[in-house]
Formats: sequence, structure tokens, C-alpha cells
Amino acid sequence: MADPKSYIIESLDTGLRLMRLFLTHDTLSVTDAARELEVARSTAHRVLSTLESRGFATRDISGRGYAAGPELVTLGRPAGYGSEIRARVQAVLDEAATATGETVGTAALLGDQVIITDGRESPHPVRAVLETGRVHPAHATSAGKVLLAQLTTEQVCALYPEERLPGLTGRTLVSRTALLSELAGIRTLGRADSVGESVPGMNAVAVPLAGNSWRDRLALMASMPADRGGEPELTRHAVALRKAAGLLPSASASPDPGRVN
Repeated sequence: MADPKSYIIESLDTGLRLMRLFLTHDTLSVTDAARELEVARSTAHRVLSTLESRGFATRDISGRGYAAGPELVTLGRPAGYGSEIRARVQAVLDEAATATGETVGTAALLGDQVIITDGRESPHPVRAVLETGRVHPAHATSAGKVLLAQLTTEQVCALYPEERLPGLTGRTLVSRTALLSELAGIRTLGRADSVGESVPGMNAVAVPLAGNSWRDRLALMASMPADRGGEPELTRHAVALRKAAGLLPSASASPDPGRVN
């Protein structure tokens, strides 16, 4: 029987091994890739350029290295579905649900979409419905925007190559320029709001929950009807969400909440 290794296409093997490096590195320079793969710099450069042309890699903010591209992010398994992380966030969700009295959930970024990974539904008769496993356009949701804000501008532009963005309601951001501007504010404030941007009459606020890279980042959000989700309520819920997020050892600290429309 022939040795399976005899059928390996060397260039494809190099490309696949390089893609795996993005699971453990946020950015890679050509020199880094060449050293890790034990290939020539010229080979690493060609493979990275090929991955970039297909959306599996993108230039980082310095222009001297590469980060995971939108195609690779989409293929990656969303954070929050592993049994370990789901077990760790149960106390966070319980605390957030009790403190806000609203529907709360965790969400992960999947390309230009956000997917709800877990949550608790509000006891109020009129409430936001928990939709675990459902995906929504990231730019139209509080959780999606707070996760997009943790990417570089270059990565966001790779996810949104066109200036025009789809609108779900009359309040949805419909231009990449507007989205980038709002993300800059979210990075400063550490919180994102969605005021009728995804579903008319429903508002939400989200804060970062966990993760140090695109592979494992999660957002913690609270969603509610607009009549219970004005600016004072969103600000108060942001504080409660941050406190709940603090129950998770890897949760990052954020500045005091401020208003993000």
C-alpha cells in the first residue's frame, strides 16, 4: 500500500499549516511564518499572498504582517459552544439576568454575523425572545458591534468590502464609514448599544465578556423592549453586565459606561 505522504501536495500542505498558525497567532509576519513552517521567506510570502487574495488572511494595521481574514474567521468554530466555556458562563448569565431583569445572552462573531451561544430569558410578559443558535448581521446588533470593535480597522474592512451595508430597520447603520466611526467610540467606551437597529421596538446593550483574540471572544448583552430600554436603563444595564462579566476570570475591565447610539 502506498505511503499516504506520497500523495501530499507540498504547496497545499504549506498553506494549510499556515492557516493553522492563525489559530494560535493574532498576527504573523512573513518572517514569523517562514520560521514557524521552516520554509523560505519567499515561499511564506507567496502562500500568505495567496491566502490574502482568497480572504483567508488580511494585512494587519501595521501593514507589515497578516491577520486572520474573514473567510478563515467564518470557518472557525464560534466561541461559546464548547462545554468548558459554556459551564464557566452560567454564573455570569445568572447574575446578569437577575441584575437586569431582562433577556441576556452571550454571542460570538462569525464572519460578519453574530451568533447567540447561550442565555436567559426575561420573566417579563413582554420581553425579548432568546434565540440561541440564531445569527444576525453583526453591524445591526449591540453584541456584534462590541465584538467588531475588538478587530482592527483592516479586519473590519475585510469583512465589509463594500461601503453600503444592509439595513434591517430605519435605524440600522447602512454605511461602512458610519460603522467604523461608531466602532471607534465603542473601543473608547467599552460598550455598544442597539436602539431599534435589529428589530423595531427592541433595544440592547452589550459589553465584552471574554477572549483575547477573534478565536475566543464573547460578548454579554441584555435585550429589552424600547419602553424599558431608554438611555438611563441601557447605562444601568451596562454597569450590571460588567459586574456580571467580572465573575469570569478572563473578562476584561472596561471604562465607565457612556452612550453609544
